[in-house]
Amino acid sequence: MFEALERLPADPILGLAAACKADPNPHKVDVTVGVYMDEAGATPVPQAIKLAQQELVGSETTKVYMPQVGDADFNRGMQELMLGADSNALSEARVTSVQAPGGSGALRLCAEVVKIANPDATIWVSDPTWPNHVPLLGATGLKLRSYRYYASATHSVDFEAMLEDLQQVGRGDLVLLHGCCHNPCGADLDQQQWGLIAALAARNGFTPFVDFAYQGLGDGLEADAAGLRQLVAAVPEVLIAGSCSKNLGLYRERTGAALFVSADPDAAIAAQTQATAAARRIYSMPPAHGAILAGRVLTDARLNALWREELEQMCGRINGLRLQLVEKLNAATGEDFGFIAREKGMFSFLGISAEQVKRLREEHSVYMVGSSRMNIAGLRADNMDYFAAAVAKVL
Repeated sequence: MFEALERLPADPILGLAAACKADPNPHKVDVTVGVYMDEAGATPVPQAIKLAQQELVGSETTKVYMPQVGDADFNRGMQELMLGADSNALSEARVTSVQAPGGSGALRLCAEVVKIANPDATIWVSDPTWPNHVPLLGATGLKLRSYRYYASATHSVDFEAMLEDLQQVGRGDLVLLHGCCHNPCGADLDQQQWGLIAALAARNGFTPFVDFAYQGLGDGLEADAAGLRQLVAAVPEVLIAGSCSKNLGLYRERTGAALFVSADPDAAIAAQTQATAAARRIYSMPPAHGAILAGRVLTDARLNALWREELEQMCGRINGLRLQLVEKLNAATGEDFGFIAREKGMFSFLGISAEQVKRLREEHSVYMVGSSRMNIAGLRADNMDYFAAAVAKVL
């Protein structure tokens, strides 16, 4: 049977990361894979997670299956983190959630529920978007369409074009939005633009579907959630895929949550039961370790305060790197890279051609994907000058 299978190429991003790892050049720079890295080039485990893990190991008495919806503290903590503890939707019991294997699992569970509720629904996805959105959501059989989002000429959101495209979206369809720190371009909607999207959704009857993977890494936990909260206040239904990979450092623990904001409590519970049924079909039961750790950090005052302090430092480092990179690139190239400082989160398009990206890799061992999307957190004091000089040489 297997002899008939075609060998597939490596994932383009993971393949580049592997090539960089094998590169013997001591000056190599890896800005491919989207993980946070500190000044030592490591992806650290937050101290709050370490403490929660020590406590868990000492107190855990069983490895029995988790409840189908997941850890109760985790679900409550994620709902309050994303929507705010004072959310009307929460106080009105119009929100349910299901623990999922990472943000990817949360996206898939949301799509599975949509497929059951409205098989003819179309999900509108931004152009550009995270490359895995299309295969991950499209595999459910739902139709996908794109809307214009980013203007490469100005390195900013093309909001006029975005609104023009979203005027076509009607009742029963969904619009996938990046809650903050857009992957791959780093260009985010401002609060006025979020308000206009919320008003359009309320007027035309489409459902916002928010991928919220980077809360806390743009302008801070509360500021990054402001756009999402505008949507929840404006429309009766919102789907949210939350992730703990980046802001809680739980990448390999695959910890995420699918949230269903509904018009009334009965509809919220119905959505949750459909999500757990979909989970049962796909992977049966949720993983425990990461969610229990996240639940403790989100609901324990001591651990939560420590985590928030650590996350603020991570966010500050990323924003500081953006400012440093603009200064270095402007000096090395004589061109204006100020747009990088205006963007949010870990990602930006450098704005160079695929051929120049190839030269960076082959001539200077600087690795980024062909679109010139780069992970700002892959830079640090000891490689920033080298990176800027390499970019200047290929321009």
